[in-house]
Amino acid sequence: MELQGICHKMHAGLKDHSVTDEQVHKANVEYKFILDRAEIDLPFQLGQELELEWTGNIYCVSCGVKTPKSYSQGHCFKCFKTKASCDMCIMKPETCHYHLGTCREDSFAQEVCFQPHIVYLANSSALKVGITRLGQMPTRWLDQGATQALPIMKVGSRRLSGQLEVMFGTQVADKTDWRKLLKGEAEPLNLIEVREQLIEEFAPKIQTIRDEFSQNLEFNETVELLDQELPREFVYPVEQYPEKIKSHNLDKTPIIRGKLQGIKGQYLILDTGVINIRKYTGYELKIRAE
Repeated sequence: MELQGICHKMHAGLKDHSVTDEQVHKANVEYKFILDRAEIDLPFQLGQELELEWTGNIYCVSCGVKTPKSYSQGHCFKCFKTKASCDMCIMKPETCHYHLGTCREDSFAQEVCFQPHIVYLANSSALKVGITRLGQMPTRWLDQGATQALPIMKVGSRRLSGQLEVMFGTQVADKTDWRKLLKGEAEPLNLIEVREQLIEEFAPKIQTIRDEFSQNLEFNETVELLDQELPREFVYPVEQYPEKIKSHNLDKTPIIRGKLQGIKGQYLILDTGVINIRKYTGYELKIRAE
């Protein structure tokens, strides 16, 4: 069996959902491959031998033009320099500059930046704080390979969520160690206890931020504490974690082979190494499974 098309990040969703007790919601994670923007069931199973081949072609995910190099996960240089989705404020939402009148695309700001956002705690390789649009739960957590997640605040804009993330980031990391992520399950954490400690410690600063943003009458920049939310737990399709992490690079080795041992976050775990599928957004791939 062989498939060919332009690669996009895998779609991660919940296969089923069950409540194991009164405190934890637990669900299994399943994946679909995205080729040419069409979702397809994964054309392989755990234990199968896979071959991924890069044809040498890269196409911009925004305008579709063929490009010699990928910028900002699948863009040509022109789109990278002009699209709001490629701006630095996407990586650092606290630097959003819409209020300064310098946003590249007003429509993007309305559709993304001024939508309800969630500030959350997650456990991927360790405890971290993060943000995501309300409609991106649980996708954001699954893309990061989180085994636990807990929404702690709901706010009215991306910049506001970024301000709170930076604040909590003085006590909690905002990055995931991808190597630890792929070496096994993170030790379980009591996220409710962490939430209560953080909210108590930062109460004065939260109020200061709330007062500052409430002055913006144009947008609904409210701050809501989600103190009744329960943790979610996720189980990934992994049969075996690698003892040592070796990362495949299609730019250097355009054909990789290996037996599929698991999928976590946006990584395929092969017995020959791991590969971050999202990194190769826009790459034309041939995928073969035996």
